[in-house]
Amino acid sequence: MRHQAGRAHNSPLPNFAQDLLSHPLAAQLQACNSPGDILAVLHQQVQGLDQSRSPDDRWTKWLDPTVNVLYTLSETLGEGVSLVFSPGKVIFAGVGVLLLAAKDVRKGHDTLVDVFERIEGFFRRLEIYAELRPTTEMMETIVQIMVGIISILGIATKGIKEGRLKKYGKRLIGRTDMEDALQRLDKLTQEEARMAAAENLKATHSVDERVREVANTVVAIDNRVASVDDRVARATHAIDESVKGVGEQVLAVDDRVAGVDERVAEVIHGAQIIFSQS
Repeated sequence: MRHQAGRAHNSPLPNFAQDLLSHPLAAQLQACNSPGDILAVLHQQVQGLDQSRSPDDRWTKWLDPTVNVLYTLSETLGEGVSLVFSPGKVIFAGVGVLLLAAKDVRKGHDTLVDVFERIEGFFRRLEIYAELRPTTEMMETIVQIMVGIISILGIATKGIKEGRLKKYGKRLIGRTDMEDALQRLDKLTQEEARMAAAENLKATHSVDERVREVANTVVAIDNRVASVDDRVARATHAIDESVKGVGEQVLAVDDRVAGVDERVAEVIHGAQIIFSQS
């Protein structure tokens, strides 16, 4: 999918994202050229979470589709709006750094899954734009949503580094700053949904107008075909009448020829009588 609209996007880059851009993991992810490459890097972080625990497939269920959607969206956003950073790549780095920070926090694994599951719905909402062509305004809202996700990842990482997750276990989700960020993200998503509904209504109206235009064109064609049929019928009738007239004229000629034949026969008969008397 290619989108050619261009407009500068001025959403502020979170401080956490500024730090991410200088993280070695970010540089490693920047060098990735496909979703598979990115997933390989992130799965290394997942495997290092806690070697003593059995693998948790919830990470894979979340990571794989999310990375694929984000990668496609990043390409679209890179073409559609002017950005000084790639929000998709920053999110990838944010996830990686968060996983890296959580390696030694055994109680944090379920909490991190909860965080990812909370933001998973936002990615599912954005997934439709991997196939469709959003407007420039909608693309800017999508960037704001992705920036909001970066903020959430930053809050989670900060909580882990400050030791709050070790102390309070699953209290991370209940943190005011986390809930505020989630509410802002939810508000942005609702705004995006309203914009999408308006665009759908506009597109539906446009389709209806085109359908009506096609219907009018079909009616006009039908009328022209009917007019041609009428002219053909009239021409056929005229030809039939002409043929009928010619036929009548031929019959009249035949009658006159028959009359001439009779008169010639009479003349010949009269001449024979005259010659026989002389």
